[in-house]
Amino acid sequence: QYMSGFGNEHVSEDPRCPGALPEGQNNPQVCPYGLYAEQLSGSAFTCPRPTNKRSWLYRILPSVCHKPFKPLEEGHLTHDWDEIEPDPNQLRWKPFEIPKAPQNKMDFVSGLHTLCGAGEPRGRNGIAVHIFVCNTSMIDRCLYNSDGDFLIVPQQGKLLITTEFGKMLVEPNEICVIQQGMRFSVEVFGETRGYILEVYGAHFELPDLGPIGANGLANPRDFLVPVAWYEDRQVPGGYTVISKYQGKLFAAQQDYSPFNVVAWHGNYTPYKYHLEKFMVINAVAFDHADPSIFTVLTAKTTRAGVALADFVIFPPRWGVANNTFRPPYYHRNCMSEFMGLIKGHYEAKEEGFQPGGGSLHSMMTPHGPDADCFEKASKAKLEPERVADGTMAFMFESSLSLAVTKWGLQTSNRLDKNYYKCWEPLRSHFNPKCK
Repeated sequence: QYMSGFGNEHVSEDPRCPGALPEGQNNPQVCPYGLYAEQLSGSAFTCPRPTNKRSWLYRILPSVCHKPFKPLEEGHLTHDWDEIEPDPNQLRWKPFEIPKAPQNKMDFVSGLHTLCGAGEPRGRNGIAVHIFVCNTSMIDRCLYNSDGDFLIVPQQGKLLITTEFGKMLVEPNEICVIQQGMRFSVEVFGETRGYILEVYGAHFELPDLGPIGANGLANPRDFLVPVAWYEDRQVPGGYTVISKYQGKLFAAQQDYSPFNVVAWHGNYTPYKYHLEKFMVINAVAFDHADPSIFTVLTAKTTRAGVALADFVIFPPRWGVANNTFRPPYYHRNCMSEFMGLIKGHYEAKEEGFQPGGGSLHSMMTPHGPDADCFEKASKAKLEPERVADGTMAFMFESSLSLAVTKWGLQTSNRLDKNYYKCWEPLRSHFNPKCK
């Protein structure tokens, strides 16, 4: 079950404990059912009301009840952007390999691999792109991110995510956002893979619509928030709470489940969204519109109109523009563009760019359709046509210059070293006698 609305002031209590939410105040001297009141702040106390984020949780035990944190091996999770020399080339990765169980059991946390990023969590400004591959569920352990927000894009296999606010089932072609500080655990049902966009220092919000008007793109009512659900469970063997803090992992032990929130209210929550609900805007006269018209969520910087990170999708739609080269145009961008593919074939590169893989076109690195796509689109009869049916590609775009990790360039062994060859067949059509 879910409640709908983006950034709404929600109220929820587990039906097993009616009246668990205090009336008229946040922290009474004694809470109903003997619960503890705990506030989770997602913004400074003094932020203006439109950007002030907080929720009140009413729980069986407060989250402070744990043993001291100790360092935990972080594997391929990193924010060291200097471990290898920069690479300005167009980069493309084959589908990232999922380990086989039971020979190599890997859950969501141990399956996190950082591909690229920029900035620094201590300075609260930056992003990271991670790949997750896993084959087993998190058992008696949870994660929370002290550094920023996770936007999770499953590509293969569904995720049952238990949070302090309730449960979310997130399947391929859906996304979810787990915001800073929220504890969550991931259950999987087989070999599972996906992408994560992490942002430090900003929260995701809906983009401004400007001349589009009041409606369009991702509609606020289509975002879903879980309802309160609790477990009053003792864990004598120890429950592990993992904190991602300043780019490192730390683990603390406690003897009870952290998902013991009986009721909550507030506007700082996890949420999910189905990409099929996106209301596509497109050019209907001529020329190819900029991909910003496909922005689902944005994390803004202090510079107007410049994003720390945008989440952009390329959903099924109609192409009707006249006298127009309809695929994406050749381009050099002051932003960095990481692309992934959830399913199907991307129109500008039908070969080589595969579901579960990715590409990175760094700041000012030229990119665009491969030779086959150019030749085909240049000669196509311009009739109304369906574009990207059965496909869902997406882009993480950032104003930061992204560095690729050693795992991304070497250790993963998934880098397609022949990517550049898809443009080699392009030839000159120039004829000074033919206008």
